[in-house]
Amino acid sequence: MSAASRQAAPGGDGGIGAQARLGSVIARYAVRESLRRRVLPVVGALTAAFLVFYALGAHFAFRELGELETTSPSGFVDIDDRALAGATLTGLAMFATLFLGAVLATFLTLGVVRGDSETGLLQPLLARPVARGTILVARAIAAAAIAAAYVLAVFAVSVAITHLTGDYTPDQLLTAGLQLAAAVVVITCISVLVSVFTSSTAQGITVLMLFGAGLTAGLLGQIGDALESATLIDISEWMSWMLPFEALYQDALYALTAETSGVTGFLLSLGPFGGARDTGIVLDLFALLYCAGLLGLATAAFMRRDL
Repeated sequence: MSAASRQAAPGGDGGIGAQARLGSVIARYAVRESLRRRVLPVVGALTAAFLVFYALGAHFAFRELGELETTSPSGFVDIDDRALAGATLTGLAMFATLFLGAVLATFLTLGVVRGDSETGLLQPLLARPVARGTILVARAIAAAAIAAAYVLAVFAVSVAITHLTGDYTPDQLLTAGLQLAAAVVVITCISVLVSVFTSSTAQGITVLMLFGAGLTAGLLGQIGDALESATLIDISEWMSWMLPFEALYQDALYALTAETSGVTGFLLSLGPFGGARDTGIVLDLFALLYCAGLLGLATAAFMRRDL
């Protein structure tokens, strides 16, 4: 029986169960391959440097805050300085974590279609009874899993540092971490789609520019809120849904202080880096459909490519 016949036969090597097993093998291979890439030591070094500087910054920030609390008289405005400082520092850590996670996701999917095709790595796989969609989705899942695990780990360490240095913990810790991980999964799916149409270099540039565009949209919305400009706010929201990793990031920021009220809660709702919004379950469902749509488009385009 030919490879094409086996692929079409429901009970043969190309059946759904067989494709799932082949997909898991490809995903494990992609994980091992990513662990051997030189980008991981670079990301690890950058992460270690970031965490060291973050720990130093948090230590001195909370130390000086403690000195102000003991020497300054109580003011008339009811502001929880420790919550304000802790949430701001954690928000900054989330921004850095998302950026590093976006870089990692981009490099893990760099050349996953066109690059591997040009170097001849895809042809041996496609000569076997494995569907192109299986290869693409398996590689995407592997990259997304690594990037999400990385983001969760770095976020957990930064939260632990903030707690140890300033005795501050986010209001909804789990929600914030999961939304941040979901944001980097969306970036991974965007990168996989871009890899079908561009070379490795162009893919990296395109994805990082889209990442910057998403964050700029968040800042634009913050400016719109300050100026009370409905047009700027509408543009920001539209862009956030077009690039939902930004909306997920804003939702993660909101989770940091979801239960903080008063003047402190109002000040913390302003940011940092794009504001904080509670979008709810609708955003999560949309992000899931968004990723499925991106992978569907990438698979359809991959099927039409002449390798």
